[in-house]
Amino acid sequence: MNELDQLVTAAQADFAAATTPADLENAKARYLGKSGRVTDLLKALGALPVEAKKARGAEINVAKVQVEAALQARRDALAAAELEAQLRAEALDVTLPGRGRGTGGLHPVSRTIERIEAIFGSMGFDVAEGPEIETDWMSFTALNNPENHPARSMQDTFYVDLKDAQGRWLNLRPHTSPMQVRYARAHAARHAGDIEQGKPMPEIRVIAPGRTYRVDSDATHSPMFHQCEGLWIGRNVSFKDLKFVFSDFIRQFFETDDFDVRFRPSFFPFTEPSAEIDIAFRSGPLAGRWLEVAGSGQVHPNVVRNYGLDPETHIGFAFGMGPDRLAMLRYGIDDLRLMFDGDLRFLQQFN
Repeated sequence: MNELDQLVTAAQADFAAATTPADLENAKARYLGKSGRVTDLLKALGALPVEAKKARGAEINVAKVQVEAALQARRDALAAAELEAQLRAEALDVTLPGRGRGTGGLHPVSRTIERIEAIFGSMGFDVAEGPEIETDWMSFTALNNPENHPARSMQDTFYVDLKDAQGRWLNLRPHTSPMQVRYARAHAARHAGDIEQGKPMPEIRVIAPGRTYRVDSDATHSPMFHQCEGLWIGRNVSFKDLKFVFSDFIRQFFETDDFDVRFRPSFFPFTEPSAEIDIAFRSGPLAGRWLEVAGSGQVHPNVVRNYGLDPETHIGFAFGMGPDRLAMLRYGIDDLRLMFDGDLRFLQQFN
């Protein structure tokens, strides 16, 4: 066995003895590094005659290729062994049942709003949607709120430091009434031809549920809360219809006939006459207590005009209620803040 064969055999043995990638790199340096045995042989070629240099160089290159092949083979073997060890350490028992993913559920307020929409939908009411950032005109002026009304102050309303194209200040809507205005104006515009010709316009029946915002926060109030307002406008819609519709809604929502409803005189700028709606259950934990659940009234003539309709021929009622409060009554919740804390221990009770 000549010198080069011995070198290849020695390199193969050293590489085979390496048990880690670091050991293998150290062995590589002894043969292929800057001061390695193969490198020293190549450096020595400079002292040989030209013809001898060619022959000797070819022999050394063959040995170098064999050393590099042995090095790569050992690298592959170490990598395969490492992968095998990792697979053994991370082995999965595929016969075990899979881990089920937890399923979410509807928030009690979302459940309540869906219930409200379903009940009024069965009575022929549409559901309106609208922007949560509104103009001052939509939030107040269109609803017959005077310029000096306290609801316009920054103590009650969140204003946005922006104006619309007409230079009107924008605000986070303090109620969902602007959605009624938008819906009624769009409805009147679609049927403008019928109105001009004196033909009956299809009635407006709509509810407007959604988020609203006011500067208010305590155990019974939240800066962000929900409202659902309703509107029924036609040729001959009276307070009698309001009483029937809302009483039927309460009966379906709470799934009981065991309650009383009263309409208590009140004042709202956008309705005349106006009434607070109270209910009292005849049995159960709330028996005998009158609970305020909504405000209501005949739509004020000025508001009907802002709808684009003639209050002499179009009349109706509006009401507004809080889905958050209805959810508290339905589920026996005594603190509004629990609704929006995001505590899973509380929310999981409803799913």
